[in-house]
Amino acid sequence: KGYKNVTFNEQYFMGHFPGAPIMPGVLILEAMAQISGILGFITTDKKPSENLIHYFAGSNKARFKRPIVPGDQLTLESHLIAAKHNIWKFDCKASVDGELATSAVIMCADRQV
Repeated sequence: KGYKNVTFNEQYFMGHFPGAPIMPGVLILEAMAQISGILGFITTDKKPSENLIHYFAGSNKARFKRPIVPGDQLTLESHLIAAKHNIWKFDCKASVDGELATSAVIMCADRQV
């Protein structure tokens, strides 16, 4: 579980959208991928300092239920579904005040760098 405080001073709100700012869906998916990558490290008891990185490899079943706006606190949750051949699959949810905002299946690939 992780949190993102969404503030109006974030640069993407200048153009997305003028007069009606919402957090871009691609950034919500990115936040889900980041929290999933952290879960991947915790699950394997490894660290990025071991020359390992988790790449965002894809998403499926993305659903956007409500917009994320300045002032929201986004609660991000990720649960491991499967891991096979260095591909990790996670069930992810993003919510605001207990209300589901976005859900997706996120895939990450771990690689040595």
